[in-house]
Amino acid sequence: MSIARSAALFVAAAFLEIGGAWLIWQGLREHRGWLWITGGVLALGAYGFVATFQPDAHFGRILAAYGGIFVAGSILWGVVADGFRPDRWDLTGAAICLAGMAVIMWAPRHGG
Repeated sequence: MSIARSAALFVAAAFLEIGGAWLIWQGLREHRGWLWITGGVLALGAYGFVATFQPDAHFGRILAAYGGIFVAGSILWGVVADGFRPDRWDLTGAAICLAGMAVIMWAPRHGG
């Protein structure tokens, strides 16, 4: 599997997990109702399946690497959906997380 396909799976997972949590937040905290909450629960459930399509057989590695995507994706979601304005420390932290994610997931490994 190519790095591009693996990265696309991580982005899809982030969209489902962050989007699902955001929908639940909107449903409860912003009083938008059970339809929003239900959509969020369904999105979170779908997120659980996406990671299984990653090529690596180690659950811990996949979820650890996904953590970097989640951090950066959450900041991006806040910018797009809620008007959040990250400062340089938010952006620096997200970049560090993405670098760590890339090392965990795509570092050359020999024999396994």
